[in-house]
Amino acid sequence: MLKMICLTVALGAAMGSTARAADLDFDGRHARAETAVEGGYRLHAPQGEVRVNAQPMRSETGSVLFDALFGLAQQEMDADRVEAIRDPAFNHGKPVDCECFQTGERWPYVWTRDVSFAADLALSRLDPVRTRQSLQFKLSTARDGHTPGLFVAQDTGSGGSWPISSDRVVWFLAARGLLDDAAFADQVWQALQATLAQDRAAVFDARIGLYRGETSFLDWREQTYPDWTREDVRFIGESFALSTNVLHYQALRLAGQLARQHGDARAATYGQWADALARQIDARFWREDDGQYMSYIGEAAHPVPYAKYDLLALSLGVLADVFPADRARRALSNYPAVAGGSPVVWPQEAQQPIYHNRGIWPFVSAYSLRAARRLDDAPRIAMEIESLMRGTALAGSNMENYEMRTLAVHVDEGALSGPVVNSPRQLWSVAGYLSMVLEGVFGVEDDGRIAPKLPVSLVPTLFGAQDRIRLDDGEQRYVLVRPKQLAGELLVAGDIQRDGTTTTVQLVPLHATGATPSPAILRPSVVFAPATPAAPVPRETTAGWKITVPAGHVLWRDGQQVVPAQGVATLVKDGASHCLSLTRRAGALESLHSPMTCIGPQQVLAGDTQWQWTAPTAGRWRARLRYNNPNGPINTGVTAAVKTLVLQCAGQPEQRRPIVMPHSVGEQDSTAVEFETPAGACRISLEEGFNMSALTHFAQYNGGKGGSAGVLNQARVSALTLMPVAASTEPRR
Repeated sequence: MLKMICLTVALGAAMGSTARAADLDFDGRHARAETAVEGGYRLHAPQGEVRVNAQPMRSETGSVLFDALFGLAQQEMDADRVEAIRDPAFNHGKPVDCECFQTGERWPYVWTRDVSFAADLALSRLDPVRTRQSLQFKLSTARDGHTPGLFVAQDTGSGGSWPISSDRVVWFLAARGLLDDAAFADQVWQALQATLAQDRAAVFDARIGLYRGETSFLDWREQTYPDWTREDVRFIGESFALSTNVLHYQALRLAGQLARQHGDARAATYGQWADALARQIDARFWREDDGQYMSYIGEAAHPVPYAKYDLLALSLGVLADVFPADRARRALSNYPAVAGGSPVVWPQEAQQPIYHNRGIWPFVSAYSLRAARRLDDAPRIAMEIESLMRGTALAGSNMENYEMRTLAVHVDEGALSGPVVNSPRQLWSVAGYLSMVLEGVFGVEDDGRIAPKLPVSLVPTLFGAQDRIRLDDGEQRYVLVRPKQLAGELLVAGDIQRDGTTTTVQLVPLHATGATPSPAILRPSVVFAPATPAAPVPRETTAGWKITVPAGHVLWRDGQQVVPAQGVATLVKDGASHCLSLTRRAGALESLHSPMTCIGPQQVLAGDTQWQWTAPTAGRWRARLRYNNPNGPINTGVTAAVKTLVLQCAGQPEQRRPIVMPHSVGEQDSTAVEFETPAGACRISLEEGFNMSALTHFAQYNGGKGGSAGVLNQARVSALTLMPVAASTEPRR
C-alpha cells in the first residue's frame, strides 16, 4: 500500500485567512457563512443561499462556518422527522403511519442499515424516542404459520435479499444505545435470540469460522465486487465480508450481555462464538503485503484474498477491538486518502461510474473519525473533520455522497458520471456531521464523559484569536481551553472543572512516542485497479490439467497461489475437484478475481427435490443445485430461495445444510454445501426453508413477488451436482 504524504489542500489554511474563518475555498468553489438575526446563520454555497435558523444546540468557535454547519445539521435532522413514511415499493406508495426518521429528502422511508448507522452515530443520544420507533418499524414476526420469534428485517437487496445480504444485525449496533427503555430492551433481547439463531443456521460457515454475505452498505455489486457478479450473485452470498462479520461480532457481544442480565445459560455460548469470530476475522481478513484488512474474501470452496479494502469495515473493526492494536494502527495509517478525504473503497474500478466507486460518504468518514480518535491518529482526525465540513459547506446540505477528489455532488464523465444516486439531508450523513461536532471536536461521549482529541493543526481554524471554544447542547455547556503553547499533534483533556451545568476542560498535548504518518494524496496513475481477467482455461491431459498463466497474472487454486513454470501451471489428477481463478497485477495494485473455474470429477443427478446416490468412496463431497429463480431482478426483491439439503446415508446420522438459490438470469449454480459421507447408498432431499418474504414486514411490499401476494420461496431445480473435495491444505486456526 502506498505510503501517505501531507494533504496539499488543508482546510485550516484555506479558512485561516479570515477574521472568524467564515470562508472556504476548495476545487475552485467558494462557500461563506455569516451570522443572522435571532441566533441563525446564512450559508452562501455555490448553488445559492441556505438559511439556518437558531437550533437547540449551539457551538461558539473561532469559525462562523463551523458554527453555521452545526446548525444546518440540526435543521436537517429536524426536517427528517416525519409522521408517516412512503416508498413506491410499499403500500403502493401511500403513506404508512410512523413517527420516525426518514432516510433523506429523496428517500422518505425507513431502511434497516441507514437508520441503524445513523442511530449509532448520533440519533440515539439526540432523539431516543423517535429513534426507537424507527428501529421498531424494522422488527417483524413471521407470517408463514410455523416460524416463531421476532426478527430484524433485511431490506430488499441483491439476489432477493437475505441471506445473500446478511448485515441486518447492524440493527443491534443501534439498539444497544437505547436499552434504558425496559419494553424496548425486551424486544431487543427477543430479536437477538431469533435473528442470531437464524443467521447461525443459514449464513455461518463452521469450517471457515465466518458469516457469509454481502459487504454492509456496499450493496451495488459491480461497484465493489467483480463485474461478473452483475448477473450472478451466488458468489456474493458465499463470500465473507469484513464489515458484516464485525457486525455479527458486535451482535454476539450484546447477546452475551443481555443473556447474563436474564440469567440465560447461553451467555457463555454467545461469548465463545464472539471470541472465536474475532480470532477468525483477524486471521482471515488481514493481508500482510498491503498492511490492510480486506473488504471481503472468496467462498469456502476457494477462499482467495481480494485486493479490495473498505473504510467502513476497517473503522468498525477498530471500534469493535477485534484487531490487534499494531495492525489496527497500521491499517488505518495505510488506508489511502485523496484531495477530498477518504474514499469508501480502495482501489477504484476504472469502468464503473461514481457512487461507492470513487466516492466519499460522510457517514463512513464519521466512523473513520471515530476510529482515528480511538487510535490517537491526529492526521486522520483532522482530515475527516475537514472533509465533512468541506462537503456540507460546498453542497449546502449533508449529502449522501460525493466524488472523492472534488467533493462534487455530480461530475459529468459520460457513462461514468456520478454520483449516480444522491440525496440532500441524507439521515446518516446528518448523523455523521453531528457526531463529528459532538465527539470529534468537543469529545462529548454518549455516556457523558468528555474526552476531546483535537488535532493541533485545527487549532487556528477552530479557536482563531480566542483561547476557548464552547458547545451548548441545551442542557450542558462544554468549554475547551487551548494551551498557551501548542506542541505535538494532538490536544487531549487535562484538568477538568465542573461548575453546575458547565464543564471546562483545559487542553494539554498528548505525549506520544512518535508521529502518525500523514494521509496521502494518491496520483491518478495509482487510483484504479487493473482490469479483472477472464477465467482460466484448463486443458485436460491424461495426467492432469495445464493452465496458461499470462504474464502479469497470478493463478489461484483452492484459495492458494500457484507458481507456474514458464507461464504454464500443471495440476495433477488426484481424484478430487479443485477451483481456480486468475488475478492481474500492475505495480502495487492487483485486480479482482476472475470467475471461478472448477476441475475434477463430478456427478450430475437429474431431479428437483429427491435424489438417490451411491457414494463411490468415503470422504467429503461438495454439492450444488442447478436451478433457475426468475422471481425477481438480480439487484432487489425478497425472494432468494432458501432451502435445506438433507443427506441420509445408511447407518449414519442425518446431515442438514442450508442452500440458497438467489434470483438468476437463466439457469446457474446454487450456493454450495459440503457433507462427510461413507461409501454406499445415500438419499438426498430438498426441504423448505425461510426467506424474507416470510416476514410480516413485507406483507405491504408491492415492488416484486413475495410481498402482498404472499410468501414465495421457490426456484426451478433441474439437477444436483456432486464433487469430491480434497483435504484442506489450510493450516488449522
